[in-house]
Amino acid sequence: MQALRSFLVAAAAFAALVAQAQTKWDLPAAYPATNFHTVNLTQFADDVDKATGGKLKITVHPNASLFKAPEIKRAVQGGQAQIGEVLLVNFQNEWQIFGADGLPFLADSYDEAAKLWKAQKPMMDKKLAEQGMMVLYAVPWPPQGIYSKKPLASAADLKGIKWRAYSPATSRIAELVGAQPVTVQAAEVSQAFATGVAESMMSSGSTGADAKLYEHVKYWYDTQAWLPKNAVLVNKAAFDALDGATRQALLKAGADAEVRGWAASQKANGESLEKLKAGGMQILPPSAQLKADMKKVGDTMTKEWIDKAGPEGKQLVDAVTK
Repeated sequence: MQALRSFLVAAAAFAALVAQAQTKWDLPAAYPATNFHTVNLTQFADDVDKATGGKLKITVHPNASLFKAPEIKRAVQGGQAQIGEVLLVNFQNEWQIFGADGLPFLADSYDEAAKLWKAQKPMMDKKLAEQGMMVLYAVPWPPQGIYSKKPLASAADLKGIKWRAYSPATSRIAELVGAQPVTVQAAEVSQAFATGVAESMMSSGSTGADAKLYEHVKYWYDTQAWLPKNAVLVNKAAFDALDGATRQALLKAGADAEVRGWAASQKANGESLEKLKAGGMQILPPSAQLKADMKKVGDTMTKEWIDKAGPEGKQLVDAVTK
């Protein structure tokens, strides 16, 4: 009996030690579990689990189930979540550099997007450090095109149309083409188009495939306007509380996730456009007029953005365009 009691005490002590040694983090994300960004996050969490021998367990909460998209950054900053994935352009009003990859036609290919991220990251490291955070990695969405319920020959065809906006930049595009901006988060896109709340938007093929937009929308124009990035942010105090080996494992898993994510984005682009096509959507190149009209919108917005962002913004644009 005494031996059994000693064994149970020892077992309880060991379990307490294991529980103490194990750190649990929550990772809120705004997109469905099947989206390539979320699949990448899940792989990242698995990699961290394996590399740390279960010392750091990260639970991914997809589809805005823990926090809504606009709340995730604040949750990480305030320590309600130790790590989270955000769409950077959502936070342009807070700091212009967050919105750089939402400027139409500034970086309109994966190579250009990589160039932009290289210039943007040091600025972001500095800004996030001031906010008690750090960026672990970033992955772009596929290039953005225009979804529309009706055919578009030029920007004039967008006048008065209900335009889904999800960032300051997409709202500004609506204003410049005379459309009516309606704020709709990713998780509500399908419903918005099904009920007529939205009739058009600029987004990737991936978002449309996730939302099965081919059920409600007939056209997608491949304008390759920009490649906005999702970034994984970490609360710096939570990171500093980890031991050295765990920190290194986290950084390594983040670097691997970035490489894997960029490749997955390119793959998802092709697959999602095929899915839209198979669902009956027409995937079309923009007309010369539509392209010229949107380029003009992009030039206006870049100029406005540099005026707001100041020397930092000019330095960033120069790094990409020169």
